[in-house]
Amino acid sequence: MQIKLRKVGNSLGATFPKEVLDRFNLGEGDTLSLVVMEDGIKLMAYDPNFKQVMEAYKQGASKYRNAMRQLADG
Repeated sequence: MQIKLRKVGNSLGATFPKEVLDRFNLGEGDTLSLVVMEDGIKLMAYDPNFKQVMEAYKQGASKYRNAMRQLADG
């Protein structure tokens, strides 16, 4: 699926197909979270607790780095 960026004032905006909006229950005025990843970007419905969860993960991942590595290796 391709989404085209269009000029909106001094910014750029994107339009989403109706089936995507319906599937994720999105409408005008809703907020999305954009996460930058190594291979691209990810858009998600905004969750006000997301920032707190990510901070907790970062603290735990740093503190328990060796345990996380062992779990990942199986």
